[in-house]
Amino acid sequence: MTTHDRPATGDLTPLLEPLKALANPVRLQVLQWLREPEQHFPVEPAVTDPREVGVCVSHIQAKTGLAQSTVSAYMAVLERAGLVRSTRVGKWTHYRRDEERIASFAADLEREIGRSPTTDLLRR
Repeated sequence: MTTHDRPATGDLTPLLEPLKALANPVRLQVLQWLREPEQHFPVEPAVTDPREVGVCVSHIQAKTGLAQSTVSAYMAVLERAGLVRSTRVGKWTHYRRDEERIASFAADLEREIGRSPTTDLLRR
């Protein structure tokens, strides 16, 4: 058995969904934008706080230039992966990063594969 054929020693299942979600460059970009929502999206303090409630999916859709259905599907993938949380405000869905889960994922990834630019990217 070569070193490439060795089975993983730990259960890597918790890493798979976040890694799959981040494999799409648009989803990764949205997650980066949500880190500092005030810099990347219109802020409407009378409606919601982008840090506490999140950014309206319509703002994410406008910034990406993608169809609303595509953005909703992308955000659902990020939410299932535990990287964002959603909040309904009236008929709109708002998204914010789940910082606790992102930190846990980055720590798990670092523990399993070592420090890398990917783990640094997630912390930014």
